[in-house]
Amino acid sequence: MILVVGDLVTDVLVEHHGEIRAGSDTDAEIRVAGGGQGANTAAWLAHAGQEVTLIAAVGDDQPGRDRVSELTAAGVRCAVQVLPGVATGSVVVLTGTTERTMITDRGASLRLEPDHVTAAISAAPAGSHLHLSGYPLLHAGSRPAGRAALTAATRRGLTVSVDAASAAPLREAGAFLDWVRGTDLLLCNADEADVLAGPGSAAEQAGRLTAHVRNAVVKQGAAGAVWVGPDGVFPVAASPVPVKDPTGAGDAFAAGLLTAWHAGSSPSAALRAGAVLGALAVSRIGARPAPR
Repeated sequence: MILVVGDLVTDVLVEHHGEIRAGSDTDAEIRVAGGGQGANTAAWLAHAGQEVTLIAAVGDDQPGRDRVSELTAAGVRCAVQVLPGVATGSVVVLTGTTERTMITDRGASLRLEPDHVTAAISAAPAGSHLHLSGYPLLHAGSRPAGRAALTAATRRGLTVSVDAASAAPLREAGAFLDWVRGTDLLLCNADEADVLAGPGSAAEQAGRLTAHVRNAVVKQGAAGAVWVGPDGVFPVAASPVPVKDPTGAGDAFAAGLLTAWHAGSSPSAALRAGAVLGALAVSRIGARPAPR
C-alpha cells in the first residue's frame, strides 16, 4: 500500500494558441478536470496497478464530490476529509508550451487537519509507504497536517518519500529541508533543485541533498533524471516523445518510480519505470491517465 498525502482540486486547463495577448483576447481550448499533485500521483499509481490511498481534503460541494468520485472510479481509495462551508480548491493551468503556469486557490486543501492525516496513516497496513506532496508543507494552513504525516509515518516505521512540489513557494518557505530531514527519498525538478541545493549539475545537486535525506532524485525533463544515494549515482535518459502537455508529468514520473521502488526494484529500474509513465503523461492533454 502507498499512502499519498496532498491536494485534491479542480483543474481548469487552458490550452492557449500562441502567446497570451494581455488586455485583449487569446484563442484557447478550456477543459475542466480533476487535479492536485497528490491526487494526480495517486491516480497514476492506481494506473500502474499499485494499491493506493489518497489522504486529502475537499469542500462539501459538488466539485468535491465529483473529484472523489473520479478517483474512486480510477481505483484510488479515498481517505478524504469533507469540510462543510469550505470550497474545494481549484487551479487554472495555462498550457501550450513545454512549461505550465498555475494560478492556484487551494481552498479546502489548506484546511486539511492533522488528526485526520494521523488517523489515516495509523490505520494503514504494515509495510506501507508514505508519499507526501510538498504542497501541504509549503503553506502555513496545511503545514501542521504535512508535518503530522511525517511524524505518523515515522512512528509506524513506514518508508517515506517527499515531492518538493514547486520552486516559488519553496523559496518563500525556507525551512523545507529541515522539515523533511531524514526521509528516505526526495524528488525535485531542476528549478526546485536550484532552490534547495544551489547551482550545479543534477548529480551534484542530488549529492548535496543527500546531506539531508537518504536518497535524492533530480528530474530534468527531456534531459532525464538522476538518483543519488548510498548505493551510488544512477542516471536515466528521458524517452523522446512529442510533448502535448507537461501538466502532471512529474506526478506520473513519481508514480512509476514509487511503484517499482516499493516493490523492491533498484534505483535504475525505478527511474526507468518513472520515465515510462512520465513520457506517457506529456504525450496527452491533462494531468491524469486516461479513463479505462
